[in-house]
Amino acid sequence: MDYVILAVILLIVVVLAGAVALLRPGRRTAAPPAEQADSTVSDGATATGAGQDEADDAGVGILDRPGVPPTPEVETPPPSAGRMVRLRARLARSQSGFGKTLLNLLSRDALDDDAWDQIEDTLITADVGVASARAVVEDLRTKVKVAGTRDPEEVRGLLKAELLTQLGTDLDRTLHTAPHGERPAVVMVVGVNGTGKTTTCGKLARVLIGDGGSVVLGAADTFRAAAADQLETWGSRVGATIVRGPEGADPASVAYEAVSSGIAGKVSTVIVDTAGRLHTKTGLMDELGKVKRVIEKQSEVDEILLVLDATTGQNGLRQAQVFAEVVNVTGIVLTKLDGTAKGGIVVQVQRELGVPVKLVGLGEGPDDLAPFDPETFIDAILAD
Repeated sequence: MDYVILAVILLIVVVLAGAVALLRPGRRTAAPPAEQADSTVSDGATATGAGQDEADDAGVGILDRPGVPPTPEVETPPPSAGRMVRLRARLARSQSGFGKTLLNLLSRDALDDDAWDQIEDTLITADVGVASARAVVEDLRTKVKVAGTRDPEEVRGLLKAELLTQLGTDLDRTLHTAPHGERPAVVMVVGVNGTGKTTTCGKLARVLIGDGGSVVLGAADTFRAAAADQLETWGSRVGATIVRGPEGADPASVAYEAVSSGIAGKVSTVIVDTAGRLHTKTGLMDELGKVKRVIEKQSEVDEILLVLDATTGQNGLRQAQVFAEVVNVTGIVLTKLDGTAKGGIVVQVQRELGVPVKLVGLGEGPDDLAPFDPETFIDAILAD
């Protein structure tokens, strides 16, 4: 009897041992948990850590790993030619009140002193500036008197000619973004927070790539991580290379690396986004000068574009004056020109600084940045 019990116990042990042996291979073949990436990288940025090195050796980037959103499809932006003409209707809607008021006043049967004062006030309200408004009124007053006309079309022609004179049709509005042999053109974009500076960098990259160029975007606004992220989003859409550093890094260093990347990659243009400087902060303005000097150790700075909000009026002009004292501003980008009747700021900024408006932002869309054309602008203002 004892032998029988012992045999049963041995049989049970053998069965259990076999079951355990069958279960073990299943656990050994379970997939190990995925490694966490050390950092996210994009073209022109450097990642650290063995995990990234292994991914690079295998030809697989961080963004190719499971669970990470795929890189967005690269878009083909439209060329810059004709952009402002295509956006003319939008500009006309936002500026029509200004133009209609002027035309109605000039078409009166009797233009007395009170009427001319109203014309001057209308121009000043549109941020043309006191000096420019007076010049326009004086010249128009003489021409209307000599012509002796109240015909709407003739009045419109006289007004258009005068406004074009104030805008300066002889100013060089060329955007200097062509490479110099094997060296790219370098564009610095400056301005205070809230003017649309980083967005302008992204939109400008779209313009240049749409015209057949190649672009490196330098995220030298290192004080706001969101600015670099925003710039990276813009660049990834059109295939521009992004150079960025950690939050709080030296902006001049990032700008230097962006230009180095542009030279090595033989791209046509490097666009450097700088921090949104408060024009009352002397130290920050000095730092902007440092960024320019560091870039010039490798390459000439071809353009320094100052981004201004068209709705800020006199405050925008004061910003422009302070920036012009620190760096040699070569052109103005006026953003938010749609939805406002303050388009006269174009005249005032150019008159005070002698710097041409080269680009205008006419909306929130990705392709709403357009080369500024004075005649198209005036036609839109004076449209029916």
